[in-house]
Amino acid sequence: MIRNWICHMEAFGNNSIHLGTAASPSNISSLACWKQDGSVLGTLAFLTPYALVFGSRKTARAPWPCILQAPVVFVPPGPYVPPTADEDIWVQTAHRVASALRSRGLPVGIVLTTGQDSQSIQKALQRIRQADRILIIIMCMHSTLIGGETQTHLLEWAHDLKMTDGTYVFVPYDALLYSLPYKHTPYQVLRNNPKLREAYDAVLTITVESQEKTFYQAFMEAAARGEIPEKLESDQVSPLFGTIYNSIYFIAQAMNNAMKENGRASAASLVQHSRNMQFYGFNQLIRTDSNGNGISDYVILDTNWKEWELHSTYTVDMETELLRFRETPIHFPGGRPPQADAKCWFAEGKICQGGIDPAFAVMVCLALLIALLSINGFAYFIRRRINKIQLIKGPNRILLTLEDVTFIKPHFGSKRGSRASVSFQITSEVQSGRSPRLSFSSGSLTPATYENSNIAIYEGDWVWLKKFPSGDFGDIKSIKSSASDMFEMMKDLHHENINPLVGFFYDSGMFAIVTEFCSRRSLEDILTNQDVKLDWMFKSSLLLDLIKGMKYLHHREFAHGRLKSRNCVVDGRFVLKVTDYGFNDILERLRLSQEEPSAEELLWMAPELLRAPRGSRLRSFAGDVYSFAIIMQEVMVRGTPFCMMDLPAKEIIERLKKPPPVYRPVVPPEHAPPECLQLMKQCWAEAAEQRPTFDEIFNQFKTFNKGKKTNIIDSMLRMLEQYSSNLEDLIRERTEELEIEKQKTEKLLTQMLPPSVAESLKKGCTVEPEGFDLVTLYFSDIVGFTTISAMSEPIEVVDLLNDLYTLFDAIIGSHDVYKVETIGDAYMVASGLPKRNGMRHAAEIANMSLDILSSVGTFKMRHMPEVPVRIRIGLHSGPVAAGVVGLTMPRYCLFGDTVNTASRMESTGLPYRIHVSHSTVTILRTLSEGYEVELRGRTELKKDFFRKIGYSTFKIFRIFYNKGKGTEETFWLVGKKGFTKPLPVPPPVGKDGQVGHGLQPVEIAAFQRRKAEKQLVRNKPIDFPTRVGNKNLRKQ
Repeated sequence: MIRNWICHMEAFGNNSIHLGTAASPSNISSLACWKQDGSVLGTLAFLTPYALVFGSRKTARAPWPCILQAPVVFVPPGPYVPPTADEDIWVQTAHRVASALRSRGLPVGIVLTTGQDSQSIQKALQRIRQADRILIIIMCMHSTLIGGETQTHLLEWAHDLKMTDGTYVFVPYDALLYSLPYKHTPYQVLRNNPKLREAYDAVLTITVESQEKTFYQAFMEAAARGEIPEKLESDQVSPLFGTIYNSIYFIAQAMNNAMKENGRASAASLVQHSRNMQFYGFNQLIRTDSNGNGISDYVILDTNWKEWELHSTYTVDMETELLRFRETPIHFPGGRPPQADAKCWFAEGKICQGGIDPAFAVMVCLALLIALLSINGFAYFIRRRINKIQLIKGPNRILLTLEDVTFIKPHFGSKRGSRASVSFQITSEVQSGRSPRLSFSSGSLTPATYENSNIAIYEGDWVWLKKFPSGDFGDIKSIKSSASDMFEMMKDLHHENINPLVGFFYDSGMFAIVTEFCSRRSLEDILTNQDVKLDWMFKSSLLLDLIKGMKYLHHREFAHGRLKSRNCVVDGRFVLKVTDYGFNDILERLRLSQEEPSAEELLWMAPELLRAPRGSRLRSFAGDVYSFAIIMQEVMVRGTPFCMMDLPAKEIIERLKKPPPVYRPVVPPEHAPPECLQLMKQCWAEAAEQRPTFDEIFNQFKTFNKGKKTNIIDSMLRMLEQYSSNLEDLIRERTEELEIEKQKTEKLLTQMLPPSVAESLKKGCTVEPEGFDLVTLYFSDIVGFTTISAMSEPIEVVDLLNDLYTLFDAIIGSHDVYKVETIGDAYMVASGLPKRNGMRHAAEIANMSLDILSSVGTFKMRHMPEVPVRIRIGLHSGPVAAGVVGLTMPRYCLFGDTVNTASRMESTGLPYRIHVSHSTVTILRTLSEGYEVELRGRTELKKDFFRKIGYSTFKIFRIFYNKGKGTEETFWLVGKKGFTKPLPVPPPVGKDGQVGHGLQPVEIAAFQRRKAEKQLVRNKPIDFPTRVGNKNLRKQ
């Protein structure tokens, strides 16, 4: 099979397929394989060791970048012409590999060519010894392990010249092209040649990993399969045979895949099908990536001068480019590897020629040092001049004058002239997070000047002036350089918790520090303002800001010396900032005298500084820590220093100066976490060296809140978030209440007006009057209501009507009717409007009337249960017009003669009876629902009718003036088929066919007796109305 593929491949020629390996030129056409005895094994057309690149030429990459740490020399053999070659392959290979290594930044010293004779080899080795810092020698020639005589002579001569004692590392290049056997494989050339065996200890052999099978095992299996035409022993064949086998098999696989797909094979199809291939070759797995590049693993083989077998030391993974340790470490001659050379730095493509002369290097360094010092001195002089100019000129000037600032005069308090004395109108704005409003004194007759104000406006921003004691400051230009340096140092301090320095005011004999003005005033002011609510998170946020600010100052080697709560200011965002830093330094550098501070001002000073003489009180970092502890006490208890001691400040200072006992404030444990109290005690320790630094304080303080943020803005946002959540709940609750009230209002509106009308009015639309062709109206009133009202208290009348109409309202809810209105004892209901229901309106009103009459039969008044409540009902059907009348308290009113007639039907009716007109009876009979009616006869509908309704205290008259309807045939509705509810028995009709319209004398007498009994019990005179209905009554 292999022979067939070889014959087929020869047809492609040299121009179709390019072999991109470093082992041979890219246009190689043949390569001879030799036996160890020198006879030709065979000639093949193409060779590639472990990768084929079709259609392109590719420079070989070094497969062992991790072991090349020093300059390399290549030693190919001299002009050597194999039987079938016409050019020196190894010379070209050496130059190409050298170029590839240089392109990757690896130093390559020289490339030498040697012949096979001893003189040529010795001359090449002498040149290598004379070269500077050559550590690795790459031998581009046939390996001595497979019969390379030139390499054998080279190693023997190197051993004689003491070059194999560990000074150099020799690497055979051709072993990279095949899998050199090494597992249980003794090499006779090393066994038979002791000198070569000792020299080979300096050789590291890098070859393709054979994986599971050795070369000889794979060869015997190939011979058994008949793939080897000649009968040869495995030790007679060069390991290069495996590479040739893999190459041929690789091309065969690519061609076979191409022919399966296209039916023919071309160079382009071979390139396409040579990508992402994987198959098991001669004795290792053959793989290519997406570009057709081979992926193989390599093994580093080594030996020692005692053995003639190779053993693996490391594996080179080409995918990850990592070295992995295998069995045994590398054995270098002398027991240690060559020393790494880190002195030779090189550029890409250039040869490293040697190091730098130490004397020359020293001279260069001295020259550079002198030049650097000169440049720095000149730069310092220029900078001093520039800073001097910047003090008084330019946009970043430090010294300010009256031309730069405008003084303002806010309201002042009792402590005039201090930052704490500025009085602002701070009310609920502090709690709400808004900036306080600042008010100016309009009533003051004196204008604001630098003499009576500490607040000014500079470039549109408010600034605060800390004035120095009066003295002779001299001219601006005569300010000492030390003071100028101090100005610049303070100007360069930039931190969130440091109040930035704006500049220094220097004019009219006054000198002052100008800093940003903080609207929340000092920490002392916030602590004394009881309107500001401070929880522990709020307090810890302020303390943490103070710690950060002091930590920054101490990192800049800047001791404060005047740290106290009034020197800690708070801006509009509730960020605490340290101020008044550097005040004492400026006093010293300007040689200004200081006034003796009061005892109250010394309460923050450390005891060791209090004991020192006044003139020698130096600032210290430990003193700032003590001052911080006193501020912690102020924040915890929201009081002045030592406020719980109830002693004058002078006595407290004396006790601080003269321990024992150690005198410190006493803070109750409920004011702060225990860890914070312990930190405070550490900070005011009597021994200064026992106090922690601000770095240590910061690390401890962060743990107090158990990981919670202590930034003041976060605290405010958390408070606002809680307030927002509560507000959302409140809004949701109020919205629900509003919705309920809205539903109640809408329900009430729909009860007062028809739903359609109410909806139109809610939308702001006008309601047009509407006519209805046929509706049925219901009127009813209470018989004898005037008498009942006269014998009852007004509140009892209200209770009576409320109970009765509540009963009626419950009944009409189960019928298709609309309650029009109630006036006094009159109750008016309609059906067929505003929602039309055909002819059902008469039936709905009739059913409702029967239900109302049945319920009234059992109804009792609460204050007169013995007196029955009798109603009379009138029904009539006909056309009406309906509409909304009025804008204020609009009412849905009915108009037309039908309304008048229905009212007359009620007024001419009798107690406990339903008086029905002829039109209504006609409709009821048409419906055929079994209504029972009795003919009353012709009834005179009165011409003028006065309805009198009122109370005992006043009377209201509703007058219906009509032209009269004459007589009309009317009916009584007495029941309905299927209606089983009991109806009250009407009173008997008189001889004249009528029944009194008031209460009966017997009923009145019973009520009067009951009322007299109650009055006798109360001892009150009894007054009775003189008139009941149409009869006069005597007083009893």
